[in-house]
Amino acid sequence: MRPRKIRNLTTRRENCTDLRIPYTLESFDFRTNEENENFFNIEEIFGREAPLVMEIGCGKGQFVCEYAKRNPDKNIIAIECVPTVLVEACERVKEEKIGNIRFLEMRAEYLSLFMKEKSVTEIYLNFSTPYPKNKHECHRLTYKDFLNIYKRLLVDDGFIAQKTDSQCFFEYSLESFSQNGFVLSEISLDLHKSDFEGNIVTEYEQKFVNQGLPIYRVVAKLK
Repeated sequence: MRPRKIRNLTTRRENCTDLRIPYTLESFDFRTNEENENFFNIEEIFGREAPLVMEIGCGKGQFVCEYAKRNPDKNIIAIECVPTVLVEACERVKEEKIGNIRFLEMRAEYLSLFMKEKSVTEIYLNFSTPYPKNKHECHRLTYKDFLNIYKRLLVDDGFIAQKTDSQCFFEYSLESFSQNGFVLSEISLDLHKSDFEGNIVTEYEQKFVNQGLPIYRVVAKLK
């Protein structure tokens, strides 16, 4: 589905400059970028030292905003590659006056060029696009190439938490995690009928629950 157009996108993005992490990428070709690492100074970005959390694919920011309110002692980077969606998330943070979130307009493939090794404590993958066709497997955020990026970024006791409404994608992810050095826990085949506490409902999640669909969840930790 194509993202809808929104009015005054350029102006609205400029108004959120203080929340967006700037970066320069000379080329989108990894063959020319792999040695051009220019790591973010996270302490400088947030003005403090604190555990760093990421949500990859933050959408309009419902999850990350609530997570930030519940965890004011953590720094949070919300990643989204669709500009029209990202600007709405930024505006929500401004409206709710949340101080511990910054946004990164980037595809997940490039994170290792800008993030230091063992710098992230938690990664959240909430309702990522499942890409159900086999020929699109490499675009799934739990594909082995992405997992290698996460493994590089995570601290030794860090973890990935995934939620999805897609049974096929969930089963794929469980297998991919297991085959690529992760130990699985907190596996739920119907999250909203489980005894899990502290769940933060996302925009997509609420829609799927209203349709009576089960929500799948898993936590993956490095071995």
